[in-house]
Amino acid sequence: MALTASASALTLTACGAFDDAGGSGSSASPKRGDDITVGLLLPDKDTARFEKFDYPILKKEVASLTHGKGKVVYANAEASPATQSRQFRQMVDAKVDIVLVDPLDAKSIAPDVQKAKDAGIPVIAYDRLAQGPIDAYVSHDNELVGEVQGRAIIEVLGSKAATSKIVMMNGDPADPNTAKFKDGALGELQNKVQIAKEYNTDKWSPAVAKANMRKAIRAIGLNNIAAVYAANDGMAGAVIDALKESGATKIPPVTGQDANLDAVQRVVSGEQYMTVYKSFLDEATHAAEMAVYKVQGRDIRFDALTRDTVDSPTKKKIPAMLVPVVALTRDSIKDTVIADGVYSVKDICTPKYEADCAAIGLK
Repeated sequence: MALTASASALTLTACGAFDDAGGSGSSASPKRGDDITVGLLLPDKDTARFEKFDYPILKKEVASLTHGKGKVVYANAEASPATQSRQFRQMVDAKVDIVLVDPLDAKSIAPDVQKAKDAGIPVIAYDRLAQGPIDAYVSHDNELVGEVQGRAIIEVLGSKAATSKIVMMNGDPADPNTAKFKDGALGELQNKVQIAKEYNTDKWSPAVAKANMRKAIRAIGLNNIAAVYAANDGMAGAVIDALKESGATKIPPVTGQDANLDAVQRVVSGEQYMTVYKSFLDEATHAAEMAVYKVQGRDIRFDALTRDTVDSPTKKKIPAMLVPVVALTRDSIKDTVIADGVYSVKDICTPKYEADCAAIGLK
């Protein structure tokens, strides 16, 4: 996907100097005005939230914080690390004021982060932690995501957990969040269930997850699978398709993450047991604030947003904001995605799901 504003059309120059996060600059007298450009690099379109929520929220919030003068230059890598690297370099060459990057490959993006740093352009890692000299990180508590997923499996299996065989469908090993999700899940699952098969999923591909689920069904036996830990909703849908195509008349509990609309509908119908709801509004809003405050030198406000710290393999004590997460089940749809305005009842309860919605009082 091409940048939404061409490099030649950008006339803003990159800031030559930015205060460190721990600086003492006054938030009352910004060093830059409102005419700033934020570069936004998102990883793929398979994860519905990026195009539908993250980008529009960030764009709106940057405009709001800059009295309509600031803009977001956006590019989506469409699951290609090489494309994302090229897009990153284009943004540096175009002299955007700051880059928000959700890295497809945390390690391979590091040289691009360094190039931005050399050009005096700060980089904030968004949703996934990038390697290299990044200035800050905003995401959710990713180990907690895995804990919530794992705990849901243990709770639904109840007294049968110890004798139950489950399949673990982890995310892309190149994604640093994958290890966090897995660690959190294993903290709940290990020694409490039998992990019969475990797979990594290249690029979070639903097609890869589906193929691996078919292998698991052949190896374990359809009726012997008590639950499936699927790290996100795209893979959860693929896992459920594989189970149905193999003849399952009752789908075992399947986890997910991201609260995609189709996943919420599967939760309503009972096909998917749960998904992890992460407030896109909070994450994107805070990321926009961090980006604007960083460029404008509003250190006090920036510091107030980054009271956590995280470590990457290449940098320690990175200023961070970690947004909480919650489990979304049939019982909590009203209190999560509907209460936050992510979806309306009309969005969820299409004709196909009307009866299921009525059964849980969603109307």
